[in-house]
Amino acid sequence: MPPASVKQRVVVPPGLVVVDKPAGLTSHDVVARVRRIMGTRKVGHAGTLDPMATGVLVLGIERATKLLGHLALDTKAYLATIALGSATTTDDAQGEVVSTAPDGSVAAVADEAIADGIRALTGAIQQVPSAVSAVKVDGKRAYARVRAGEQVELAARPVEVSRFDVLATRRLDASIELDVMVECSSGTYVRALARDLGAGLGVGGHLAALRRTRVGPFDLRVVTTLERLADEPGLSLPLDAAVAAAFPRRDVGERAAAALLRGQRLPAEGITGTYGVFDPAGRAIALAVDEGEFTRSLVVLTPA
Repeated sequence: MPPASVKQRVVVPPGLVVVDKPAGLTSHDVVARVRRIMGTRKVGHAGTLDPMATGVLVLGIERATKLLGHLALDTKAYLATIALGSATTTDDAQGEVVSTAPDGSVAAVADEAIADGIRALTGAIQQVPSAVSAVKVDGKRAYARVRAGEQVELAARPVEVSRFDVLATRRLDASIELDVMVECSSGTYVRALARDLGAGLGVGGHLAALRRTRVGPFDLRVVTTLERLADEPGLSLPLDAAVAAAFPRRDVGERAAAALLRGQRLPAEGITGTYGVFDPAGRAIALAVDEGEFTRSLVVLTPA
């Protein structure tokens, strides 16, 4: 038995913690808090949320951090409020107002024009990210360059907006507020949708509020709060269950599992995209992808 003065290392199991991020915290702030709560440095997140945003933030613990780059590529869903009538430096409510629509012009914007503008921003589109986004420019985040006083111009890139629905419309004295639901591909900026909708209508627009309701298969039904997590530290999903929930599944025998963990290729299974490989004991041992006639391991989750 070790001396009382020797502190034994607590073994933290791998898995996911799905947090309902509060407003005012950065995603890194949440990671720092969860590191302290869970007692490990090995914590990361899938998909950044701005400080003003709330909602689903998926965190990987220990070996489950290997899943995050693949989860971040999944589709996401948001509830948002778009304010028409003014544009800001950050395309959201935290920026400085750079333009305001002339008197009477916002009131003249018809519901049909709003619907047409939303249709133009739905489907496969080319989107220019906000200048204060986390997109890297020559190895440095765009928002860091803006804060340093640089002018940043980002290139448009393809994104997919599969759903852009208006849930409610409020016509105020000098603005229109739209509560919307957005479902979109990874890399889509809802701030940019607000900006581009307002620009297309000729009155300017920005994002007034944002709540992420889903990342891939993980939605608000499985979230915990930082307060609850501090009271009862634990995983939302252990590693095996997380892989099974987030990816298609392939079960293999002992010999195939051992071969894959040694870096050998397996015959292709015919599954589209990234999938989880499970051994006979039901353990997730790797993420893999079919390439031609063979399977290639992308991430090894269990030591050989």
